[in-house]
Amino acid sequence: MPVDLQKVQELIGCVFKDENILKNALAHASAREEILPSNERMEFFGDSIIGMAVSEYLYQTLPQYEEGPLSVIKSVVVSRVSLASIAKEIGLEPHIIIGKGMLQQNAIPDSVLCNVFESVVAAIYLDAGMDKAKEFVLKYLVLKINEVLENKHDKNYKSILQHYSQKKFSVIPIYKVVNEIGPDHDKTFEITVRINDKTYGPASGKSKKDAEQASAMAALEALKDELEIIDGKW
Repeated sequence: MPVDLQKVQELIGCVFKDENILKNALAHASAREEILPSNERMEFFGDSIIGMAVSEYLYQTLPQYEEGPLSVIKSVVVSRVSLASIAKEIGLEPHIIIGKGMLQQNAIPDSVLCNVFESVVAAIYLDAGMDKAKEFVLKYLVLKINEVLENKHDKNYKSILQHYSQKKFSVIPIYKVVNEIGPDHDKTFEITVRINDKTYGPASGKSKKDAEQASAMAALEALKDELEIIDGKW
């Protein structure tokens, strides 16, 4: 399948010394050829590069956050949905090399878009080195990190906790207002969250929505040793 590598380089803002590396990064397993391996190995490598770049950035820029919150932020930022949305934003979708069977689908799945973004990161590393790869990653993911910190992201802490709870225990978290402090015009809510037989919190907020988010965050921090269940491509 022909691909306009010049256009892809313009989209990602990188000029490759070896364009074959970039072409390999765009090749999905459904279009595997003997002379053009799929991007699965590059996807694996790119995932690690992205994780390192994001972890380093979070560690250096958020000294007030402990391991639990940092893990939660990272899990949102490097999720399948997040990386797929970036691949679409860049404009990689029409340049992915896919097989005939996948061409018949109405849309390329998020999993494929995510994998291509990871592979492109690996390709940049292999062609231009770590500094260039990190620059590319952070160009897009710092915006995602800021969305998480401002609570404007698609996958909020309640969503993450619910995903974890349903996958681990087949139940949904139950939130409960345990205290209301202050006058009606300036009220603070304290809310706990219960999963199975364990209660986490309380955490507070100026609205019930904010307090529930804070309570979910507290639960995720308490569950940080199990965060690998939700970390990554959910």
